[in-house]
Amino acid sequence: MYVLDLLSPAERSRLLDIRVFLQEHVREATIDYWNREEFPFELLTMLGAYGLGGLQTDGTSVLFKGLVYVEVARADVSLSALVGIHNELIVGMINTLGSQDQKDRWLPGLTSFRQLGAFALTEPDHGSDIAGGLETTARLEGGEWIIDGAKRWIGSGTIADFALVWARDVADGQIKGFIVETDRPGYTATKICNKIGLRIMQNAHIELRSVRIPEANLLPGATDFSKANELLRDSRAWVGWQAAGIQLAAFDIARAYSLQRQQFGRELAKFQLVQHQLSEILGNATASLALMAHLARIQTEGKLEMAQAAMSKATTTRMARASVAMGRSLLGGNGVSSDFEMGKLLGDAEILYTYEGTYEINSLIVGRAVTGKSAFV
Repeated sequence: MYVLDLLSPAERSRLLDIRVFLQEHVREATIDYWNREEFPFELLTMLGAYGLGGLQTDGTSVLFKGLVYVEVARADVSLSALVGIHNELIVGMINTLGSQDQKDRWLPGLTSFRQLGAFALTEPDHGSDIAGGLETTARLEGGEWIIDGAKRWIGSGTIADFALVWARDVADGQIKGFIVETDRPGYTATKICNKIGLRIMQNAHIELRSVRIPEANLLPGATDFSKANELLRDSRAWVGWQAAGIQLAAFDIARAYSLQRQQFGRELAKFQLVQHQLSEILGNATASLALMAHLARIQTEGKLEMAQAAMSKATTTRMARASVAMGRSLLGGNGVSSDFEMGKLLGDAEILYTYEGTYEINSLIVGRAVTGKSAFV
């Protein structure tokens, strides 16, 4: 649908270089790491060399950034989660809400992927209701903030240099953002194992037991939850790019398999039902990509609202779930094995459907916008 033609020639050329790198050096390499639930640190260095750690600050267009997310997801969804969260919620938050000292301290290492951050918002007992239910506390005492609480499902929590921790200030009841270095006494992160998807992403359960940080570690622009909500709106939209990318991956894998696999003496690609599945997967992927390209225009114009982000996330991940399921069916028994990649995508699609706001919660955000009635409680 000529979406790439909407980019400038320089951005288009850079995107194609990134695509080649990801397909030739990342896609196949991630399979074994995914199976072992391990993180490929050497790939992180290469991602940094291609500028994927600084998409939020390099001056490129919203559309370019989104299409990069598509290409990373097309190679591996876990790494696309890392790249997206890193840019949207870590680099973006420090660049937008941090002090000049915080920017000088962290942005050079982050944008080169020499350092990592973790976005610590979700808690063991609070996910969808985190805005009202957040229990982690912060109290100012003698020039230091003391943080107490727990966080769960925190990406990169075990490997990050710091966590952006959202905690409720006991003095005024406001939810605020804090930089908590992960080597601080009282900070412990335990890897969450045995996930069915995003197995490369090192999700953690984090305990914060009277963790002391300097008063200056408070992000000056993050003194109430509305600031976090703006970033969460953008990151919710970002998942739509991932959903388009995983569908293109499903199409790539299914098409290649149908052309080389033979049954009843001929290629699968010659069967009508197989062609139907391929066309439907591609149609879903293209519809998702077109929706996100339009969303990029809205975002560039400063018009993006939470309901639009929620609708895009819910719609594209619903189609991604269906597309990958068709791809798995097309591969038959081989579709359940990560060796053939489609089984890997099947697990990853479930995570996209659930994180950054579940499908149901995002649907209710849209429902509230179109009816004026809240159905959350």
